[in-house]
Amino acid sequence: MHLEHVQTVVAQPAMEQRRVQLYLVMLLADAAIVLGSFVLAGGVYRDQWPLPFALSMAWAFLPIFLVIATYQRCYSIRALDEVRFAIGQVGLALLISAMLCTVMIFYAKAATDFSRVMLSLALMFSFVAMGAFRLVMHKLLRMYYGPSVSGVLLVLDGGPSIELPGAQVVHTHSMAEAETQSFDISGANADPKSLNQIGRLMRGMDRVVVSCESERRPEWARVMRSAGVRGEVLSVAIQELGAIGLEREGGKTLLVVSSGPLALHARLFKRAMDLAITVPALLVLSPIMLAVALLIKLEDGGPVFFVQPRMGQHNCLFDMLKFRSMRVEKLDHDGTRSASRTDDRVTRIGRFIRRTSIDELPQLINVLRAEMSLVGPRPHALGSQAGEKLFWEVDSNYWQRHSLKPGLTGLAQVRGHRGATETETHLIDRLDADLEYIRNWSLWGDIKILFATVRVLVHPNAY
Repeated sequence: MHLEHVQTVVAQPAMEQRRVQLYLVMLLADAAIVLGSFVLAGGVYRDQWPLPFALSMAWAFLPIFLVIATYQRCYSIRALDEVRFAIGQVGLALLISAMLCTVMIFYAKAATDFSRVMLSLALMFSFVAMGAFRLVMHKLLRMYYGPSVSGVLLVLDGGPSIELPGAQVVHTHSMAEAETQSFDISGANADPKSLNQIGRLMRGMDRVVVSCESERRPEWARVMRSAGVRGEVLSVAIQELGAIGLEREGGKTLLVVSSGPLALHARLFKRAMDLAITVPALLVLSPIMLAVALLIKLEDGGPVFFVQPRMGQHNCLFDMLKFRSMRVEKLDHDGTRSASRTDDRVTRIGRFIRRTSIDELPQLINVLRAEMSLVGPRPHALGSQAGEKLFWEVDSNYWQRHSLKPGLTGLAQVRGHRGATETETHLIDRLDADLEYIRNWSLWGDIKILFATVRVLVHPNAY
């Protein structure tokens, strides 16, 4: 087994030096922008050019800003690669610096020598100029260095193929000596010349990623550790497990394969929103709910509610409430038969409340009991089928949708995925939307889904 040394690999120490130079350019540009912004603010506010007072404020603000900006990673690889991150961090650094500067002036009792208007103008000018500078710099860097200014070396040594944008790729395979520089990785740890060759290839790289067969991973791990680089080994087995991290405990390494999708503060915010909306909604909608209950009772004398076990959070069953919309003798407690447009089981009042989604209103009680949330993956009947298969038989990822509380509405519903699941594709569309919602959960996302739900309360597939 040999390594082909691709001639396009850049001397990474030189790249690292260029990054340091770029950081210095950004820092000096920011310093000049801060000074210029205060002078401009002084000219606009007091019509004096240059105003000594503005310069004195600038020199007092500048060191605070540069320290905060450095701490906020305004001069980092990510700031060079991601323009949104760069602009966002410099804006945050300006804000924090202004707050700190204001506190210091307050405690120094120097408020008479301080102009809030001038500081506000200077901050605005600084943010606009720094943002524009980073936009231009980002475009120039992409033009000269490609998608990233970080050095990534990808070694393909018989493992699965992988693509890393901007990475420099090296292949290992047997070739004639005249065509390539080569070495035997299996003996590299006992061969200084081979280690020298590998070391020169990896020197200065920010990341070295190796894709090799499982039996060669320990050798590559030893080589990368001895080279002093950030080394990563691609593992298909770990990928199949969906590992999201590593933990070390008692001298053993553990793979983290799952974690709660929401932190404690996020669960508290979500629950607070549920209660803030559900309690008033129950009070406001109680006349409608009482009227519907009366109409259901008058039509055939049967029970008002249809209670059905559904799978909730943590794969635990709960009793979900709905207004009964079908005839008592034809109720389907397992949900094996999906409702159709001309379903003979549906009562007259049932057809109306299903079409307008009023039949779902009792689930506000489930929300109140913390069994459901306003927004989340919709809970399915245990016997529901897509085509001729139970839902979990269609896709093994189906159970992952229960890592969050089920909801009255969800991303799948606002995207129009409602009604009968006549084909497996119908279920997969809903499942993809549910898993996307879980991955990208945010309180703002829940609010947007709630507003979007208003548009689909009356839906052609609601029958």
